[in-house]
Amino acid sequence: MAAEQLLSVKDLRVNFHTLRGVVHALQGVSFHINRQETLGLVGETGCGKSVTARAVLRLVVAPGEIAGGEVHFEGRNLLGLTEVEMRTLRGSQISMIMQEPKMSLNPVIRVGRQVGETLRIHDPSMSKKIAAQQAVDMLAQLGIPDPKRVARRYPHELSGGMAQRIMIAMMLVTRPKLLIADEPTSALDVTIQAQILELMNRLIQEIQTSVLMITHDLGVMAESCDRVAVMYAGQIVEIGPVRDVLKDPRHPYTQGLLKTLPDKAHPDEPLYSIKGAVPTLLSAHKACGFAPRCAHRFKPCDEAPPPMHALGNGRRAACYLLGDYAGVPG
Repeated sequence: MAAEQLLSVKDLRVNFHTLRGVVHALQGVSFHINRQETLGLVGETGCGKSVTARAVLRLVVAPGEIAGGEVHFEGRNLLGLTEVEMRTLRGSQISMIMQEPKMSLNPVIRVGRQVGETLRIHDPSMSKKIAAQQAVDMLAQLGIPDPKRVARRYPHELSGGMAQRIMIAMMLVTRPKLLIADEPTSALDVTIQAQILELMNRLIQEIQTSVLMITHDLGVMAESCDRVAVMYAGQIVEIGPVRDVLKDPRHPYTQGLLKTLPDKAHPDEPLYSIKGAVPTLLSAHKACGFAPRCAHRFKPCDEAPPPMHALGNGRRAACYLLGDYAGVPG
């Protein structure tokens, strides 16, 4: 039986109007997330991962605009809802963990109260006492020692790892159906990263929520995700089950990303890097966006953007070498 889709994004396009021109940040992004599934969104800095997350929540503000597409959540197109209707979904049905927890927490309010207020915003009938107790209970679930004492602290009194735990508590205390985690461990050291990921994965399973995991860390993706979507220059270039993509990457960009991993390097050779740079996106792609950096570039790559090719087992990739030109030397 086919899995039930919770979120479906179709042909999502986002532009930013700047003094240099229009930046086409997202150019036809499409993907879906099933119920109780974790989808990883990976790619280089500036490829559009965080913009995708903000567009799903309708948090793109001027000079940015959502130029087109559809974002269906439980069958409702979020791009057609009013702002009041979106506010009822944000935080209760869809939550988002930001990259820098201390920048997202209010510096003059105790952290326990901030977690409790998340509950009361979406359930005004809840008393402060019950909200405070549920906040402490959530901190305890996150393995925070002496949660009552920590709940009375201010954000500046917390370490980076502890602040991230507070953010996770705020986002999961309402038991959302979809959690968007935007680089949730990027500012933490490796040991704390592992602890945070383990806590998140355990709570996600308990709550039975779906997750959009945004990261540039392939190790985080491999450990936490069921499927992965690889982004490049505002487009998804490959998508499929995470183990299949890691074992047999089909798009040249995905292949290049995996080659950059330190364990792939020979001890006597320098680390691999993809030549060239990500395009500026001041114009929409009229050819393959990765072509200038691709070792397999040939004539069709410069004529039109490649279509997505179905590769079986839910895998798709956008490369001419996977379609009618399969086997043509690059």
